[in-house]
Amino acid sequence: MAKTKPNNKNVKKREKTALNRVAPTPSKLLPPPISPEVLILEAAVTLEQGDIVGAAKLAKEALTLVDVKSAEALPALNLLGEIHVELGEPHAARRYFVQAAAIDKDGAIGEDIGGGAEKFLWLAQLSEEGGKDSVGWFERGAMSLRMQIQGLLGRKSLEIDEQASLEEKRRKLAVALCGIVEVYMTDLSWEDDAEQKCEAFVTEATIVAPGFAEPWQTLANVRISQSRLQDAQAALRRSLDIWKDLPPENDVVPDYPTRVSLARLLMESDMDVDAIEVLERLVSDDDSSVEVWYLGGWGLYILGEKQKNGVVKEENEDGESWKISWISSRQWLNHSLRLFQQQDYEDERLGDHASELLALLNTELGVEGASRDEEGEEWEDDVGTGGSDDEEMADS
Repeated sequence: MAKTKPNNKNVKKREKTALNRVAPTPSKLLPPPISPEVLILEAAVTLEQGDIVGAAKLAKEALTLVDVKSAEALPALNLLGEIHVELGEPHAARRYFVQAAAIDKDGAIGEDIGGGAEKFLWLAQLSEEGGKDSVGWFERGAMSLRMQIQGLLGRKSLEIDEQASLEEKRRKLAVALCGIVEVYMTDLSWEDDAEQKCEAFVTEATIVAPGFAEPWQTLANVRISQSRLQDAQAALRRSLDIWKDLPPENDVVPDYPTRVSLARLLMESDMDVDAIEVLERLVSDDDSSVEVWYLGGWGLYILGEKQKNGVVKEENEDGESWKISWISSRQWLNHSLRLFQQQDYEDERLGDHASELLALLNTELGVEGASRDEEGEEWEDDVGTGGSDDEEMADS
């Protein structure tokens, strides 16, 4: 019997069916899974854009893709900690940072994969117990930074970005050391060795980062507590000289809260004019701070009182510099109280003191000379230690 000719159509049909089962068409391919690294990058960008909730969602998704007890989880844990700080949820933030600290116990894991000192410094600030607990976290952060600094210094030469990293780590170490000093001056001031601890840590901070303002400011605070006024003034001048002539965007310029604290220290050290200059610059950076306007008013009141009593040399031949200072003081205090009411500010003692100072000023200057702010006119450009408009108001 002759062989029959194979049915090529059926063979080709079966082959085509088999191919379709093995290799789906491109339009039906599933997208590749997103890596945790990509999600973390997207979360960081989203956070910078101000979408905190969106950033949290991406970071949490990244955390589900890794072993939460491994170093792979560090970037997500650290970012989630920072996100919850932004959300005003310190308990949640602390929980993530504690998880990160359990993985990188001594901060020896590289910063490029989420290790380092940052989590310890956050935990020091977020500590519910404060005192020795805060100091413990600060010290762990400081130890990590010391190791990183030594590692960079051990190299024969440093690239430009490595040199910048070295300076940043020195500054972070100095800030951590100053944080320890602040704790020993407050929560742990009763400790027998509190003063010795302060001396040791603040000295290290000034040696590690002499080109930054924070260590010298902290040193001044220590000297004030020791009633060593001249030494405090010297430290404050050195702190100011580092950044006062730099533009606001320069990284060496201390952050806003640090400069507010500086203004208070300057006032405590009888450096009233310097304090007012710092406060004027703060107002130019952000004019919504109740505390800054209040401090400016208080500082100008003190300066005017010293001018009136002859403690500070008069600048005007007519001997009425004090009046110019007090007119400006009233403007600052009025603005402070207006913001106080608008923001429903919680510090009642500040509001009471501002009102007391205003009552004294109105008694001395007369109610008719009340600031133009009360009349609804613009006067922000005139506030300060004195100017042509102030002199005209004083003469009237």
